[in-house]
Order: sequence, then C-alpha cells, then structure tokens
Amino acid sequence: MGSWPENVGILAMELIFPSQYVDQTELEAFDGVSAGKYTIGLGQQKMGFCSDREDVCSLCLTVVQKMLEKNSIRPEDIGRLEVGTETIIDKSKSVKSVLMQLFEPYGVTDLEGVDCTNACYGGTAALFNCISWVESSAWNGRYALAVAADIAVYAKGPARPTGGAGAVAMLIGPNAPLVLDRGIRSTYVKHVYDFYKPDLTSEYAVVDGKLSVQCYLSALDNCYQLYVKNASKRLGKNIDLNDFDAVIFHSPYGKLVQKSLARLVLNDYLLTPKELRAQKFSGLEEFANVKLEESYFDRDVEKAFMTHSQATFNSKTKPSLFVAVENGNMYTPSVYGCLASLLISKSVSELAGNKILIFSYGSGLVSSMFSITVGKNTDNLKTIASLLSQSISLMNSRQKVEPQKFETLMELRQEVSHKAPYTPVGSIDSFFPGTYYLTQIDEKHRRFYERVPDTANGHI
Repeated sequence: MGSWPENVGILAMELIFPSQYVDQTELEAFDGVSAGKYTIGLGQQKMGFCSDREDVCSLCLTVVQKMLEKNSIRPEDIGRLEVGTETIIDKSKSVKSVLMQLFEPYGVTDLEGVDCTNACYGGTAALFNCISWVESSAWNGRYALAVAADIAVYAKGPARPTGGAGAVAMLIGPNAPLVLDRGIRSTYVKHVYDFYKPDLTSEYAVVDGKLSVQCYLSALDNCYQLYVKNASKRLGKNIDLNDFDAVIFHSPYGKLVQKSLARLVLNDYLLTPKELRAQKFSGLEEFANVKLEESYFDRDVEKAFMTHSQATFNSKTKPSLFVAVENGNMYTPSVYGCLASLLISKSVSELAGNKILIFSYGSGLVSSMFSITVGKNTDNLKTIASLLSQSISLMNSRQKVEPQKFETLMELRQEVSHKAPYTPVGSIDSFFPGTYYLTQIDEKHRRFYERVPDTANGHI
C-alpha cells in the first residue's frame, strides 16, 4: 500500500433504463405542437419513463445488482459505494443506505460513502470521490462503486419532452482500461437559480429555461478555458479540440449538445492567435471580436460555428448520443450514458489509446471538465464494450406507450408522490429480467422492493 495506485479509473460499467417509452413524434401530435419541435428542435426521438412501480432506489438496486452479477464481483470486494442523485425521496436517509440490502447478507457492512446531490452533477461528484479514495491513504485495496441514478419528470408543458430516467454504475480501481487523467480537470461553481426543486412534495422542478441554457454554456466556456490552461501547462504544449478523439457532454437534449461542441470550437477560435485564425478557421473572420459572455443567444455566431464544426460533431460527439436520443435526459447518469454509447460505437482496436474530453453540468450550478485516456489493453476494453452492448440492446425490447397513457401515468406519479401508505398499481409485465420494483410504502413511509426473476442469468 506504500505506492500510489497507477492508472486509476473505470474498470466496468453497467447501464439501465426504463422498459417503457413514449415516442416523441407521437408526443408532438398529442401536445399539439408543430411537427419536429421535439424531434428536430430538441434532437430527441424517444423518452423513457417510470411508472409508480419504480423509484430512485429501485433503479439503484437494479443497476448495482446487475453490475455485481455480470462482472462476477463479490460484495466483499467493494470498499466504497457512493450514489449521485437529485431524485430525493427522503431528506435524511441516503439511497446508498438502501443499497446495503445487497451487501448485508454477505456480512459486508464496512462500505464508505453516502449520497452526492447537486442536480445533474451528483454522479460526477460520486465518481471523483471514488477515484480520490482509491488514490488516497484511506484505500484498503478494494474496489469503489460510483452510482448515478435519476428519474427526470416535468410538469405538462414545453419542458416535459426533455425528461428521461435511468442509472449507471461504474466500478473504480487501479490498472483500469478507462483512466481518469490526473491533475488537469477543471471546475466552475456559481450560485444561480436556473433549475431547482424547492417543493419537497413534488418531483417537478422550477425551471428558467433561457437562464438554464445560458448557465450551461457559461459553465462550458469557463471549464474548457481552465482545462486548456491546466492541460497545456502540464503537458508543455498548447491544447485544443484536435487533441481529443471524442468530446462528450451532459445531454439535457441532443440539440444543446451539438451547440455545445460548436461552442468549444468558438473557444478554440478565440484562444488562437489572430495571425493564425485565417489558416485554422477559414471563413470565420467576421467573428474576430466576439465576446463569449455576449454570444450565448447570438444566432449568427451559433449558426456559423455549428456549420463549421459539423464534421467534428459527427466524428467526435454524435456517436455518444444514442442513449440520450433514444431514452432522454437521465440527469446524473446522462453524461455517463453518453460515455457508454461512445464505447459501443467503435471497435476496441479503434478505441484503444483514445483521449475523451468530458463535460459534466448540474444546475444551480456546479460543473467540471475532465478527460479519460483509453488504455491499450483491448481485452479489458472488450469486456466493458461487450457488456454495455448487451445492456443497450434492450432498447429494442422496450414497450411503447401511447401519449395519453403516458400522461395518465405522469399524473398518477404526481398524485402519489410521497403518499403513505401506498400500494403501487403499475404493471410489471414489461419489466426487464432482474429489475427491482416497489411493492409497498407503509404508513411509516418505509419502502419495500422485490425483483423480477432473471432466469436467463441463473438469478431468481
């Protein structure tokens, strides 16, 4: 234990999402909005959602149990377990404590970590804490497990199509195939009310849509410029987007991600000495005096840089958006769903040695930019990609729900939010094998769960 563990990062990943979805094209017609408003304007195709049978705890129970089973990990091999979520069902008791049901039967109770909360950033906070634990004097040689899970629902209106749900679990340890680069990440934190949930009796947020977009882009600017400064200093050379094989983002909706990639190209343009801009950014000379803080909603700037960056977006970012486009915004797992999508978009030989730039954002606001270096050991990488492919392939087995039924289920969720006692009424017929679901909330608000048998993997 005397040496600093090397190549600390992600050893394994597991991703889950709801077994039900609503089609965004059908939702456009049902909501009476113009055709393409959700599919083209937002860049979304389908939206996964949960009935009253699932909550944040059931999502976490499912993703952690599947992680352990599919990767043959013994509960006693985990020494830290941390959960990132903004889907709060108890003001005191952590979701992590509920997950102890999976470990206590094996005599495992010495698990460090609790929950991390700040909008969509909590999963990244959990990941960073797990990385730091493995790299610290507190590390006891066991794995850490970072879990991100949320159910994103909005009141009926323009924000509702940007919902979604899901969970990601990441196994953290040394000698990983996905290594978090040390000493160069950046963080930008600020007090602002762009999106928040002050009503603890409701799942719905208070959202200032325009301010939220401005905050996201401002945080992106600040994180990128500080990351470039830190990386350039550490590596002894100037850094820009050309140094990365992939660039992924927290994805509230697909169109914002495309605008964000263009935004980073704008940053590169402004960071490039004026005498070199014409050579590297032909056709953008008229934007030489653009100020970042004045350009958040400048359509001319946005259009020009989106056009200029289209090929870069197609090669470095679009492959990461499959889960986001097909399932919606998962909040804390969102950016890691993008990572999972990226990892199954190429062959392992193409991924080996890649450098991935990652932007994580949570309203309110907290944001970070960091990078991952993909190892060259293709055996470990192949295992991650293969298991993620199995998980994501379940997208094709989901049940499509008509918009009217979807709205009825959303109304039920709001009606019974924090109700006790309560017995859920939603069907579990479409649930994937191995899914945990809520069976009862008693008069003391205690929650009880059961699991759909996973006979295909030998688990009941």
